Amino acid sequence: MPPSDELRGLAVMVTRPAHQARTLCEMIESQGGHVICFPVLEIADIEDPEAVAAQVNRLDAYDIGIFVSANAVAKGVPMVLTRRRWPADTRIAAIGERTAQALERHGLRVDIRPVDGFNSESLLATDELRAVKGKNVIVFRGQGGRELLAQTLAERGARVEYAEVYRRSRPAGRLGEALQGHPFPDIIVITSGEGLENLYAMTDEGERERLLATPLLVISQRIGEKARALGFTQPPVVSGQASDAGIVAAIRDWRAGK
Repeated sequence: MPPSDELRGLAVMVTRPAHQARTLCEMIESQGGHVICFPVLEIADIEDPEAVAAQVNRLDAYDIGIFVSANAVAKGVPMVLTRRRWPADTRIAAIGERTAQALERHGLRVDIRPVDGFNSESLLATDELRAVKGKNVIVFRGQGGRELLAQTLAERGARVEYAEVYRRSRPAGRLGEALQGHPFPDIIVITSGEGLENLYAMTDEGERERLLATPLLVISQRIGEKARALGFTQPPVVSGQASDAGIVAAIRDWRAGK
């Protein structure tokens, strides 16, 4: 994206995990925005990888392997490829374009992806995941998380297993510490419901009223609904895409009043 000044003077807080935030921060800064990096999630290795290793050893038994996030790719694919090749007959599904691109960077072919959207609902709407009766499916994900994908596939007749390849945790920092030397953000980028809950918990009581009055840029209506339930008073800005470019475009449109 070429440099511009469309975001000049705008303070944007980016809450993605530190290892995923760099490109987005650089894109905002290239358009004149002031970036405050405040990771509200940490992505860590699982404590006992043996269960996943056993699943990898019998990966040929699965008809479909689903990756639910770029983090699932970053942690899960190396656990596979250090042990074996991906089986030719096990189809790969990605929950969205960002996840698909991460898989392709590892040299893997993505067979199933949503036409539109980047969530469980969008992936479940694909023809391939409507016809799963009798199929074995493995879902690469972090520990915990939404159950909709596995529940729906099971209802459609699939046998589903989770390969939990990473764990999420809340960082130790506080919002007030992150804001030292920075203005209070004009808008905060939130890319997961758990991240939103962590942001709320990482904000001291004296700053919480101001936080709840700050607009959020979210990537799904579901996160927006969670924001309203927590007490955020501004209507959330919902990005049509989860990509860095999509998020920056949504911030620009919001700034321009579109």
